[in-house]
Amino acid sequence: MKFIADLHLHSKYSRATSRDMEVETLSAWAKRKGIKVLGTGDFTHPLHLLDLKAKLRPLGNGLFVLKEDPEGTQFMLTGEVSNMFTQGGKGRRIHTLIFAPSFEAADRINSKLGRLGKTSSDGRPIFGFSAKDLLKMILDSSPDCLLIPAHAWTPWFSIFGANSGFDSIPECYEEESKHIHAVETGLSSDPEMNWRLSALDEITLISNSDAHSPNKIGREANIFNCDMSYAGIREAIRNKDPRKFLFTIEFFPEEGKYHFDGHRNCGILFSPEETRKHKSLCPVCGKRLTVGVMNRVEELADRPEGSVPAKAIPSLHMVPLEEIIADALGVGANASSVEKEYLRLVERGGSEFDILLELSPEELSSFTPPMILEGILRVREGRLKITPGYDGVFGKIQIFTPEERKKGPSREEAAELNQMKLF
Repeated sequence: MKFIADLHLHSKYSRATSRDMEVETLSAWAKRKGIKVLGTGDFTHPLHLLDLKAKLRPLGNGLFVLKEDPEGTQFMLTGEVSNMFTQGGKGRRIHTLIFAPSFEAADRINSKLGRLGKTSSDGRPIFGFSAKDLLKMILDSSPDCLLIPAHAWTPWFSIFGANSGFDSIPECYEEESKHIHAVETGLSSDPEMNWRLSALDEITLISNSDAHSPNKIGREANIFNCDMSYAGIREAIRNKDPRKFLFTIEFFPEEGKYHFDGHRNCGILFSPEETRKHKSLCPVCGKRLTVGVMNRVEELADRPEGSVPAKAIPSLHMVPLEEIIADALGVGANASSVEKEYLRLVERGGSEFDILLELSPEELSSFTPPMILEGILRVREGRLKITPGYDGVFGKIQIFTPEERKKGPSREEAAELNQMKLF
Protein backbone atom coordinates (compact mmCIF):
# COMPACT_ATOMS: atom_id res chain seq x y z
CA MET A 1 0.00 0.00 0.00
CA LYS A 2 1.42 3.38 -1.00
CA PHE A 3 1.19 6.10 1.65
CA ILE A 4 2.96 9.21 2.94
CA ALA A 5 4.37 9.35 6.47
CA ASP A 6 5.82 12.22 8.51
CA LEU A 7 7.48 10.73 11.57
CA HIS A 8 9.17 13.65 13.33
CA LEU A 9 7.22 16.50 14.88
CA HIS A 10 6.63 17.98 18.32
CA SER A 11 3.75 18.39 20.73
CA LYS A 12 2.54 21.43 22.63
CA TYR A 13 4.78 20.26 25.48
CA SER A 14 7.95 21.20 23.59
CA ARG A 15 9.43 24.67 23.77
CA ALA A 16 8.55 27.10 20.98
CA THR A 17 5.65 25.03 19.67
CA SER A 18 2.04 25.87 18.90
CA ARG A 19 -0.60 25.11 21.50
CA ASP A 20 -2.48 23.42 18.65
CA MET A 21 0.05 20.58 18.44
CA GLU A 22 -2.43 18.01 19.70
CA VAL A 23 -3.44 14.79 17.97
CA GLU A 24 -6.96 15.97 17.05
CA THR A 25 -5.67 19.06 15.23
CA LEU A 26 -2.76 17.16 13.73
CA SER A 27 -5.09 14.49 12.37
CA ALA A 28 -7.20 17.13 10.61
CA TRP A 29 -4.11 18.73 9.08
CA ALA A 30 -2.73 15.36 8.01
CA LYS A 31 -5.90 14.79 5.97
CA ARG A 32 -5.46 18.17 4.27
CA LYS A 33 -1.85 17.36 3.50
CA GLY A 34 -2.46 13.80 2.30
CA ILE A 35 -0.45 12.19 5.12
CA LYS A 36 -1.63 8.75 6.21
CA VAL A 37 0.81 8.06 9.08
CA LEU A 38 1.98 10.75 11.49
CA GLY A 39 4.40 10.64 14.39
CA THR A 40 2.99 11.61 17.76
CA GLY A 41 6.16 13.41 18.82
CA ASP A 42 7.30 13.76 22.43
CA PHE A 43 6.08 10.45 23.87
CA THR A 44 8.78 10.84 26.54
CA HIS A 45 6.84 13.73 28.10
CA PRO A 46 4.58 12.27 30.84
CA LEU A 47 1.64 14.61 30.22
CA HIS A 48 1.74 14.12 26.46
CA LEU A 49 1.86 10.35 26.91
CA LEU A 50 -1.20 10.57 29.16
CA ASP A 51 -2.96 12.57 26.42
CA LEU A 52 -2.03 9.95 23.85
CA LYS A 53 -3.30 7.10 25.99
CA ALA A 54 -6.58 8.94 26.57
CA LYS A 55 -7.18 9.87 22.93
CA LEU A 56 -5.65 7.07 20.84
CA ARG A 57 -6.71 3.48 20.32
CA PRO A 58 -4.13 0.81 19.38
CA LEU A 59 -4.80 -0.94 16.06
CA GLY A 60 -2.87 -4.03 17.10
CA ASN A 61 -0.15 -3.41 14.51
CA GLY A 62 1.93 -0.80 16.34
CA LEU A 63 -0.07 2.13 14.99
CA PHE A 64 -2.89 4.09 16.63
CA VAL A 65 -5.99 6.04 15.63
CA LEU A 66 -8.10 8.64 17.36
CA LYS A 67 -10.84 6.96 19.34
CA GLU A 68 -13.30 9.50 17.92
CA ASP A 69 -12.10 8.99 14.32
CA PRO A 70 -11.22 5.31 13.80
CA GLU A 71 -10.94 5.70 10.00
CA GLY A 72 -8.70 8.76 10.18
CA THR A 73 -4.98 9.45 10.41
CA GLN A 74 -2.86 6.70 11.90
CA PHE A 75 -0.19 7.58 14.46
CA MET A 76 3.17 6.09 15.41
CA LEU A 77 4.71 6.69 18.85
CA THR A 78 7.73 8.91 18.25
CA GLY A 79 9.94 11.18 20.29
CA GLU A 80 13.21 13.09 20.20
CA VAL A 81 15.91 13.11 22.88
CA SER A 82 18.86 15.48 23.28
CA ASN A 83 22.13 14.09 24.66
CA MET A 84 24.81 16.58 25.76
CA PHE A 85 28.02 14.83 26.79
CA THR A 86 31.78 14.70 26.38
CA GLN A 87 33.40 12.06 24.19
CA GLY A 88 36.91 12.00 22.75
CA GLY A 89 37.76 15.13 24.72
CA LYS A 90 35.11 17.20 22.95
CA GLY A 91 31.65 18.37 23.91
CA ARG A 92 28.89 16.65 21.89
CA ARG A 93 25.23 17.51 21.43
CA ILE A 94 23.25 14.86 19.59
CA HIS A 95 19.51 14.69 18.89
CA THR A 96 17.96 11.28 18.30
CA LEU A 97 14.57 10.14 17.04
CA ILE A 98 12.97 7.20 18.84
CA PHE A 99 10.20 5.08 17.30
CA ALA A 100 8.32 2.82 19.74
CA PRO A 101 5.90 -0.02 18.90
CA SER A 102 3.52 0.20 21.87
CA PHE A 103 2.47 2.13 24.96
CA GLU A 104 4.10 -0.61 27.02
CA ALA A 105 7.46 0.00 25.32
CA ALA A 106 7.03 3.75 25.78
CA ASP A 107 6.35 3.24 29.49
CA ARG A 108 9.53 1.19 29.92
CA ILE A 109 11.57 3.83 28.09
CA ASN A 110 10.08 6.66 30.12
CA SER A 111 10.71 4.81 33.37
CA LYS A 112 14.42 4.47 32.56
CA LEU A 113 14.80 8.02 31.26
CA GLY A 114 12.88 9.42 34.23
CA ARG A 115 15.53 8.06 36.60
CA LEU A 116 18.27 9.89 34.68
CA GLY A 117 16.71 13.28 34.02
CA LYS A 118 13.60 15.43 34.13
CA THR A 119 11.39 14.21 31.29
CA SER A 120 8.63 16.67 32.23
CA SER A 121 10.82 19.73 31.59
CA ASP A 122 10.38 19.65 27.80
CA GLY A 123 8.95 17.49 25.03
CA ARG A 124 12.53 16.96 23.86
CA PRO A 125 14.32 16.16 27.15
CA ILE A 126 18.04 16.70 27.69
CA PHE A 127 20.36 14.10 29.24
CA GLY A 128 24.03 14.06 30.14
CA PHE A 129 24.91 10.54 29.03
CA SER A 130 26.17 9.52 25.59
CA ALA A 131 24.20 8.79 22.44
CA LYS A 132 25.64 5.27 22.50
CA ASP A 133 24.27 4.68 25.99
CA LEU A 134 20.88 6.01 24.87
CA LEU A 135 20.87 3.52 22.01
CA LYS A 136 21.66 0.60 24.33
CA MET A 137 19.07 1.72 26.88
CA ILE A 138 16.24 2.07 24.37
CA LEU A 139 16.92 -1.26 22.66
CA ASP A 140 17.09 -2.94 26.08
CA SER A 141 13.63 -1.52 26.74
CA SER A 142 12.32 -2.95 23.46
CA PRO A 143 14.38 -4.46 20.63
CA ASP A 144 11.61 -3.40 18.25
CA CYS A 145 12.38 0.28 18.79
CA LEU A 146 14.19 2.19 16.07
CA LEU A 147 16.69 4.97 16.82
CA ILE A 148 17.65 7.44 14.11
CA PRO A 149 20.04 10.42 14.39
CA ALA A 150 17.85 13.50 13.89
CA HIS A 151 18.54 16.32 11.38
CA ALA A 152 21.99 14.81 10.96
CA TRP A 153 23.84 17.90 9.72
CA THR A 154 22.49 20.75 11.87
CA PRO A 155 25.54 22.65 13.19
CA TRP A 156 24.65 22.66 16.88
CA PHE A 157 22.69 19.49 17.68
CA SER A 158 23.39 16.53 15.39
CA ILE A 159 25.63 13.57 14.72
CA PHE A 160 27.54 15.31 11.89
CA GLY A 161 27.10 18.88 13.13
CA ALA A 162 30.09 21.14 12.55
CA ASN A 163 30.09 22.43 16.14
CA SER A 164 29.19 19.43 18.27
CA GLY A 165 29.03 16.26 16.22
CA PHE A 166 31.21 13.43 14.93
CA ASP A 167 32.81 12.64 11.60
CA SER A 168 31.16 9.22 11.30
CA ILE A 169 28.52 6.95 12.77
CA PRO A 170 31.12 4.50 14.22
CA GLU A 171 32.94 7.38 15.93
CA CYS A 172 29.71 8.19 17.78
CA TYR A 173 28.23 4.76 18.49
CA GLU A 174 31.35 2.56 18.43
CA GLU A 175 30.42 -1.13 18.76
CA GLU A 176 26.71 -0.27 18.80
CA SER A 177 26.85 1.25 15.28
CA LYS A 178 25.33 -1.90 13.81
CA HIS A 179 21.99 -0.78 15.29
CA ILE A 180 21.94 2.50 13.34
CA HIS A 181 20.13 1.81 10.07
CA ALA A 182 19.01 5.32 9.07
CA VAL A 183 19.67 9.02 9.51
CA GLU A 184 17.32 11.95 9.07
CA THR A 185 18.75 14.40 6.54
CA GLY A 186 17.07 17.52 7.99
CA LEU A 187 15.68 20.57 6.23
CA SER A 188 19.08 22.02 5.29
CA SER A 189 20.34 18.92 3.45
CA ASP A 190 18.80 16.44 1.03
CA PRO A 191 19.67 12.90 -0.08
CA GLU A 192 21.71 14.18 -3.03
CA MET A 193 24.07 15.92 -0.62
CA ASN A 194 24.31 12.83 1.59
CA TRP A 195 25.04 10.60 -1.42
CA ARG A 196 28.48 12.23 -1.57
CA LEU A 197 29.51 10.19 1.51
CA SER A 198 30.23 6.56 0.67
CA ALA A 199 30.02 5.76 4.40
CA LEU A 200 26.24 6.33 4.15
CA ASP A 201 25.66 3.98 1.21
CA GLU A 202 24.07 1.30 3.40
CA ILE A 203 22.24 3.83 5.58
CA THR A 204 18.63 4.74 4.79
CA LEU A 205 18.00 8.46 4.45
CA ILE A 206 14.64 9.60 5.82
CA SER A 207 13.00 13.02 5.79
CA ASN A 208 10.45 14.53 8.16
CA SER A 209 9.00 17.94 8.92
CA ASP A 210 10.22 18.45 12.52
CA ALA A 211 7.05 20.56 12.69
CA HIS A 212 6.34 22.91 15.59
CA SER A 213 2.93 24.00 14.27
CA PRO A 214 0.21 21.96 12.50
CA ASN A 215 0.44 23.61 9.09
CA LYS A 216 4.15 22.73 8.88
CA ILE A 217 3.66 18.96 8.92
CA GLY A 218 4.59 17.31 5.65
CA ARG A 219 7.08 19.97 4.56
CA GLU A 220 9.34 16.93 4.41
CA ALA A 221 8.03 13.36 4.47
CA ASN A 222 8.48 9.77 3.25
CA ILE A 223 6.57 7.76 0.65
CA PHE A 224 6.26 4.07 1.50
CA ASN A 225 4.76 1.14 -0.40
CA CYS A 226 4.53 -1.44 2.35
CA ASP A 227 2.18 -2.78 4.98
CA MET A 228 0.81 0.24 6.86
CA SER A 229 1.98 -0.95 10.26
CA TYR A 230 4.81 -0.24 12.67
CA ALA A 231 6.67 -3.37 11.57
CA GLY A 232 6.10 -2.57 7.90
CA ILE A 233 7.54 0.93 8.21
CA ARG A 234 10.37 -0.17 10.49
CA GLU A 235 11.51 -2.93 8.14
CA ALA A 236 11.21 -0.74 5.04
CA ILE A 237 13.59 1.71 6.74
CA ARG A 238 15.93 -0.90 8.25
CA ASN A 239 16.29 -2.84 5.00
CA LYS A 240 16.52 0.19 2.68
CA ASP A 241 14.19 -1.64 0.32
CA PRO A 242 13.42 0.52 -2.76
CA ARG A 243 10.32 -1.55 -3.47
CA LYS A 244 8.89 -0.57 -0.07
CA PHE A 245 10.50 2.82 0.53
CA LEU A 246 9.84 4.72 -2.69
CA PHE A 247 10.82 8.38 -2.19
CA THR A 248 11.51 11.10 0.29
CA ILE A 249 9.74 14.44 -0.06
CA GLU A 250 12.21 17.29 0.42
CA PHE A 251 12.51 20.98 1.03
CA PHE A 252 14.86 22.58 -1.45
CA PRO A 253 17.77 22.36 1.02
CA GLU A 254 18.80 25.95 0.35
CA GLU A 255 15.58 26.95 2.12
CA GLY A 256 16.78 25.33 5.36
CA LYS A 257 18.05 27.72 8.00
CA TYR A 258 21.55 26.22 8.20
CA HIS A 259 22.35 25.50 4.55
CA PHE A 260 25.13 28.08 4.03
CA ASP A 261 27.57 29.71 6.45
CA GLY A 262 27.32 33.12 8.04
CA HIS A 263 26.55 35.42 10.91
CA ARG A 264 22.94 36.43 11.34
CA ASN A 265 23.65 39.43 13.59
CA CYS A 266 26.25 40.78 11.16
CA GLY A 267 24.24 40.07 8.02
CA ILE A 268 26.99 37.87 6.58
CA LEU A 269 25.95 35.04 4.23
CA PHE A 270 28.79 32.97 2.73
CA SER A 271 29.13 29.96 0.50
CA PRO A 272 31.66 27.36 1.67
CA GLU A 273 34.21 28.81 -0.78
CA GLU A 274 33.75 32.32 0.62
CA THR A 275 34.09 30.97 4.16
CA ARG A 276 37.41 29.36 3.27
CA LYS A 277 38.65 32.65 1.78
CA HIS A 278 37.85 34.39 5.07
CA LYS A 279 39.35 31.54 7.15
CA SER A 280 35.94 30.90 8.78
CA LEU A 281 35.96 34.33 10.44
CA CYS A 282 33.25 36.97 10.17
CA PRO A 283 34.59 40.05 8.34
CA VAL A 284 32.35 42.29 10.47
CA CYS A 285 32.93 41.15 14.05
CA GLY A 286 35.94 38.88 13.64
CA LYS A 287 34.32 35.95 15.42
CA ARG A 288 33.99 32.44 14.00
CA LEU A 289 31.19 32.03 11.47
CA THR A 290 28.39 29.52 11.99
CA VAL A 291 29.44 26.80 9.55
CA GLY A 292 26.41 25.40 7.75
CA VAL A 293 25.42 22.07 6.31
CA MET A 294 26.79 22.48 2.78
CA ASN A 295 30.24 23.29 4.12
CA ARG A 296 30.18 20.34 6.50
CA VAL A 297 29.07 17.95 3.76
CA GLU A 298 31.95 19.10 1.57
CA GLU A 299 34.34 18.56 4.47
CA LEU A 300 33.31 14.92 4.94
CA ALA A 301 32.44 14.00 1.34
CA ASP A 302 34.56 11.54 -0.62
CA ARG A 303 32.59 11.90 -3.85
CA PRO A 304 31.83 14.81 -6.19
CA GLU A 305 28.44 16.49 -6.56
CA GLY A 306 26.06 14.46 -8.71
CA SER A 307 27.19 11.06 -7.44
CA VAL A 308 24.36 8.52 -7.10
CA PRO A 309 24.99 5.34 -5.07
CA ALA A 310 23.68 2.04 -6.39
CA LYS A 311 21.00 1.67 -3.69
CA ALA A 312 19.92 5.31 -3.53
CA ILE A 313 16.26 5.99 -2.76
CA PRO A 314 15.17 8.96 -4.91
CA SER A 315 13.74 12.22 -3.66
CA LEU A 316 11.13 14.76 -4.74
CA HIS A 317 11.73 18.44 -4.04
CA MET A 318 8.79 20.70 -3.39
CA VAL A 319 7.71 24.00 -1.90
CA PRO A 320 4.71 23.93 0.51
CA LEU A 321 1.48 24.99 -1.17
CA GLU A 322 0.97 27.90 1.25
CA GLU A 323 4.31 29.36 0.17
CA ILE A 324 3.44 29.00 -3.51
CA ILE A 325 0.09 30.76 -2.97
CA ALA A 326 1.77 33.53 -0.98
CA ASP A 327 4.39 34.11 -3.67
CA ALA A 328 1.74 34.18 -6.40
CA LEU A 329 -0.34 36.69 -4.44
CA GLY A 330 2.65 38.75 -3.33
CA VAL A 331 1.77 38.49 0.37
CA GLY A 332 3.18 36.76 3.45
CA ALA A 333 2.54 33.05 3.98
CA ASN A 334 0.54 33.80 7.14
CA ALA A 335 -1.90 36.16 5.40
CA SER A 336 -5.60 35.34 5.74
CA SER A 337 -5.96 35.38 1.95
CA VAL A 338 -3.38 32.58 1.72
CA GLU A 339 -5.19 30.45 4.31
CA LYS A 340 -8.53 30.97 2.55
CA GLU A 341 -7.15 30.00 -0.86
CA TYR A 342 -5.21 27.06 0.58
CA LEU A 343 -8.33 25.56 2.16
CA ARG A 344 -10.32 26.07 -1.04
CA LEU A 345 -7.70 24.39 -3.20
CA VAL A 346 -7.24 21.45 -0.86
CA GLU A 347 -11.00 20.89 -0.70
CA ARG A 348 -11.17 20.82 -4.50
CA GLY A 349 -7.91 18.98 -5.15
CA GLY A 350 -8.17 16.22 -2.55
CA SER A 351 -5.03 17.04 -0.57
CA GLU A 352 -1.94 19.25 -0.72
CA PHE A 353 0.25 16.41 -1.95
CA ASP A 354 -2.27 15.54 -4.67
CA ILE A 355 -2.02 19.15 -5.87
CA LEU A 356 1.76 19.42 -5.63
CA LEU A 357 2.73 16.00 -6.94
CA GLU A 358 -0.08 14.09 -8.60
CA LEU A 359 -2.60 16.16 -10.55
CA SER A 360 -1.84 17.09 -14.16
CA PRO A 361 -1.80 20.72 -15.32
CA GLU A 362 -5.13 20.12 -17.04
CA GLU A 363 -6.67 18.75 -13.85
CA LEU A 364 -5.27 21.61 -11.78
CA SER A 365 -6.46 24.28 -14.21
CA SER A 366 -10.10 23.36 -13.56
CA PHE A 367 -9.95 24.86 -10.05
CA THR A 368 -6.59 26.64 -9.66
CA PRO A 369 -6.06 30.35 -10.50
CA PRO A 370 -3.55 30.77 -13.36
CA MET A 371 -0.82 32.43 -11.30
CA ILE A 372 -0.92 29.74 -8.60
CA LEU A 373 -1.00 27.02 -11.27
CA GLU A 374 2.06 28.59 -12.86
CA GLY A 375 3.78 28.58 -9.46
CA ILE A 376 3.03 24.89 -8.91
CA LEU A 377 4.44 24.00 -12.31
CA ARG A 378 7.56 26.10 -11.79
CA VAL A 379 8.21 24.31 -8.51
CA ARG A 380 7.80 20.94 -10.22
CA GLU A 381 10.37 22.01 -12.79
CA GLY A 382 12.71 23.50 -10.18
CA ARG A 383 12.55 26.94 -11.82
CA LEU A 384 13.16 28.96 -8.68
CA LYS A 385 15.45 31.59 -7.26
CA ILE A 386 16.60 30.73 -3.74
CA THR A 387 18.61 32.82 -1.30
CA PRO A 388 20.18 30.18 0.96
CA GLY A 389 19.44 30.04 4.67
CA TYR A 390 22.23 30.55 7.20
CA ASP A 391 22.88 30.81 10.95
CA GLY A 392 19.26 30.14 11.92
CA VAL A 393 17.68 32.22 9.13
CA PHE A 394 15.45 30.32 6.70
CA GLY A 395 16.28 30.68 3.02
CA LYS A 396 14.00 32.70 0.77
CA ILE A 397 12.37 31.17 -2.28
CA GLN A 398 11.28 33.42 -5.12
CA ILE A 399 9.01 31.92 -7.74
CA PHE A 400 7.83 35.16 -9.36
CA THR A 401 9.33 38.60 -9.79
CA PRO A 402 7.16 41.60 -8.89
CA GLU A 403 6.86 42.40 -12.60
CA GLU A 404 5.58 38.89 -13.36
CA ARG A 405 2.90 39.19 -10.69
CA LYS A 406 1.65 42.37 -12.33
CA LYS A 407 1.53 40.87 -15.81
CA GLY A 408 0.26 37.42 -14.86
CA PRO A 409 1.51 34.07 -16.23
CA SER A 410 3.28 34.09 -19.56
CA ARG A 411 3.78 30.37 -20.20
CA GLU A 412 2.28 28.71 -23.25
CA GLU A 413 -1.05 26.99 -22.94
CA ALA A 414 -1.01 24.41 -20.14
CA ALA A 415 -2.47 21.83 -22.53
CA GLU A 416 0.83 21.83 -24.42
CA LEU A 417 2.69 20.63 -21.33
CA ASN A 418 3.18 16.99 -20.57
CA GLN A 419 1.46 15.68 -17.49
CA MET A 420 3.77 16.10 -14.53
CA LYS A 421 2.86 13.19 -12.29
CA LEU A 422 5.93 12.58 -10.18
CA PHE A 423 5.20 9.17 -8.63
